[in-house]
Amino acid sequence: MIDLSTELLALLLAAAFAAGFIDAIAGGGGLITVPVLMLSGVPPVQALATNKVQGIFGAGTAAFAYARNGQVDLRVQAPVAVIAFGAAVCGALLVTILPTDWIRAVLPVLLIGIALFFALRPGLSDTDRPRRLSPLLFHATAVPLVAGYDGLLGPGAGSFYMLAFVMLGGFGILKATAHTKLLNFASNAGGLAAFAVVAQPLWALGLAMGAMQIIGARLGAGMAMKQGARVIKPLLVLTSLSLALKLLWDLSM
Repeated sequence: MIDLSTELLALLLAAAFAAGFIDAIAGGGGLITVPVLMLSGVPPVQALATNKVQGIFGAGTAAFAYARNGQVDLRVQAPVAVIAFGAAVCGALLVTILPTDWIRAVLPVLLIGIALFFALRPGLSDTDRPRRLSPLLFHATAVPLVAGYDGLLGPGAGSFYMLAFVMLGGFGILKATAHTKLLNFASNAGGLAAFAVVAQPLWALGLAMGAMQIIGARLGAGMAMKQGARVIKPLLVLTSLSLALKLLWDLSM
């Protein structure tokens, strides 16, 4: 555990609360927590690992809240979550083998494309649409692909899950968000399982931030279930664009 002042700890806890709230609605909470962890003096890889610790609490809380509201059936989705967990473990273990520079370079373009899709595509609402892939094919392709990326790098995984559920699965916006949170939880847990071996996350800090994630996620999921696509779409566009700009900034440094 690094030596944190009371002010820094308070900032980290506030960041975790805000991240949990935003992540439960549209994803992108890591945009808040990872920079704050690094500004607090946590080394980059350890910051990513610690972010996984606290992030699973927010994703798990949001998934449970959506399930209680009937937006996702956890028993039906459990096998899919296992696929996401395994793919994320594989992605995290491959981080030292696969060339990730080209992925980082393409990511901003993909995220801007996702933002434009949700901002400009007519007819996107909480109503389901016809599927483009059968559930079996969707679970065998889109889920492990996004989960593997989540374990390998992570930024924007929630946006990619959302795009897959809406475009390929035919889900409405709220239903897609609910299913995204469950898979986010599974792939975060998978990434953490691999990171815990090599990156030494700060467990005490991660657990403290996780408690704030729980509170933020409960409030965020509640707002999303009340407002639906009206609040999810604009926040998803904003977080996708913000992440794209951050990645472009990192590439320019």
